[in-house]
Amino acid sequence: MTSAGLSRFTGRTALLTAAASGIGAATAHRLAAEGALALVTDVDGEGARRVAEEIRAKGGQAQDRRLDVTSPGEWDEAIQHARSWTGRLDVLHLNAGRNLYGAAHELDDKSWHHQLRLCLDSVFYGVRAAVPQLQAVRGAVVVTSSIHAALGFKGYPAYAAAKAGVGGLVRQLAVEYGGQVRFNAVLPGSVFTALWADTPPEQLAEAGARAPVGRLGMPEDIAAAVAYFASDDSSFVTGQSLLVDGGRGISAQE
Repeated sequence: MTSAGLSRFTGRTALLTAAASGIGAATAHRLAAEGALALVTDVDGEGARRVAEEIRAKGGQAQDRRLDVTSPGEWDEAIQHARSWTGRLDVLHLNAGRNLYGAAHELDDKSWHHQLRLCLDSVFYGVRAAVPQLQAVRGAVVVTSSIHAALGFKGYPAYAAAKAGVGGLVRQLAVEYGGQVRFNAVLPGSVFTALWADTPPEQLAEAGARAPVGRLGMPEDIAAAVAYFASDDSSFVTGQSLLVDGGRGISAQE
């Protein structure tokens, strides 16, 4: 699916987190290509600036801001930035996360709490800061969860717990805010990002073969699903968690 000919976000403001690269950057480009005014944020401020410049070079509208999503105070400032820029906030894409390998008996307290704070607490902080603005325009929140929320993989207990928590929180928020704000989550499978850059080709092929479609996902695949949930095309959809994994979640392949 491409954005050619689509203008679903014209006049709408979207704030995107962890958008300096990968899924976040692809989503920023996708929404901007469809007319959104994209506020590109990331703890990597230089990376966020680079993505915003790329969007503007293509004729889109974008600004950038450094944002540590684990800081409630920085969230308040980022929402104020959006309000000052366009006067509104229509779409919030919560994309931050990190998975640190280690079985439960190997994880120290710091690693456990870091992953929960980055993957789950940050969603709460972002929603709490943004909801009043989103309510004013009947906006949409889309959270990047993970296939780890639906399937068990050895060595990722904290990440799985956090991402499963995202699903529960999304459902709760969808009920809490009813027709005022919609909340949905996308659950990517294996997606080719910079983390895979040094992986040997045979390992990439093996990883892709685990999905029935026979390939790794691309950031643009996830961006397309986020754009659907963020747009009026999904106006009757809320509280849902969608696997975007090439069929990996329904396959018995190991």
